[in-house]
Amino acid sequence: MNRAPERGRPAPPSDRYRRGERRTSAEPLAAAWEPDGTGQYRRPRRRGGVKKLVANYGWRIYAIPVLVVLTALVVLDTVQPKAPAAGNTAGGSTDVVTTTPEAPATEVKADKPKLDVPTAELPAGPAFSEDGVGTFKAVPGSGPRVGEANAQKFRKYAIAIEDGVKPADYNDDAAAFGRTVEGFLSDPRSWIGTKTVALQRVEANQNPDFTVTLATTKTTHTICGKEIPFETSCWDDPSNRVIINVARWVRGAMVYGRDLSGYRTYVINHEVGHALGNGHAACQENGAPAPVMMQQTFGVANNFVSQLNAGLDVVPADGKVCTANPFPAG
Repeated sequence: MNRAPERGRPAPPSDRYRRGERRTSAEPLAAAWEPDGTGQYRRPRRRGGVKKLVANYGWRIYAIPVLVVLTALVVLDTVQPKAPAAGNTAGGSTDVVTTTPEAPATEVKADKPKLDVPTAELPAGPAFSEDGVGTFKAVPGSGPRVGEANAQKFRKYAIAIEDGVKPADYNDDAAAFGRTVEGFLSDPRSWIGTKTVALQRVEANQNPDFTVTLATTKTTHTICGKEIPFETSCWDDPSNRVIINVARWVRGAMVYGRDLSGYRTYVINHEVGHALGNGHAACQENGAPAPVMMQQTFGVANNFVSQLNAGLDVVPADGKVCTANPFPAG
C-alpha cells in the first residue's frame, strides 16, 4: 500500500532552487524559506514600500500608473457626447439630440377666458360638414332686380356652395338652396324694405358685388377666425363673400329655438347687412325686436353680447334684452 508522505520539515532544496540557477515553469520565483548555509532555514529579508514592489514585479510596476491614466482617458472620451462633424450632410444624416430651453414665464400664452354664454352654444341636432377643400361651386340662377328703382345702392349677388359640404346639409338640392337665399333677400321685410338698397341675383360670371356662400366649419374658421369660441358666420371683405357657417345653417341658434327658417332668414340678412356696409347694433329697449345687425347668433341680451366682444364692440353691458327678429324692415 502506498502511503502519503509524512508531515515534517521539508528536505533541503536541490540545486535548481538556488538563486541564480535555472528554474522550471510553474515554480515559485523564490522559496518562502531560504537556507542560511548552516542547514537552518531563515525568513527572507522583507523589503518595504516601492523597493518591495519593484523587487516583486520588476518593470511591470511602472506600467500600472500609465494603464490607469489611459483607462481614465478612454472612459472620459466615451461618456462625452459627440458633436457632428461640420459639413457631414452628404450621403446620410446625423441624429443630434437637442434640448429646447423652457420659455420664460412671460412668454406663456394665456388661455382664452371661459365664457358662460348659454345662448351662444350651438344647439344639438344633426351632423354637419366640418371639412371642406376651400373651393366653391356657383349655384346657377338669376332673378329680377328687387327694391326701389331710385334706391341709393344697387348690389348684385351670386350664390355658391363650398366643395366638401355634403348635399344632405342643403336637402340634396343646390338649386333649392339658391332659391331660398334669393327668397330671403327679395322679401319686402328684408333690406329692400328699408328703401335704401336694390338687389338682384346674377350668375357668378356677371360680376357680382358679393357672393353668398355656404361653407364648412373648417373653412369658416379659416376665413372668419376663431377669436369667439362659438360657431359663427361672417362677411369677408377681401373675397367679397358672405360666409354662412353650415353648422348654423343646419342647427340654428338658441334664441330661435325650433324656428330654423327664422334663424336662416336672420343670418342671411345679418351677414348681407355687413356686405352693404352696416355694423353691429345693440338692443335699444327691453322686450323690443332685436335689430337685425345685433349678433343674435350669440343671444339677444346686451350683457352676453358685450361679454363676447370683450367691450370692444358697440354693445354696452346695460342689462337690456330684446326678442329674436330676422328682418331689417318691419
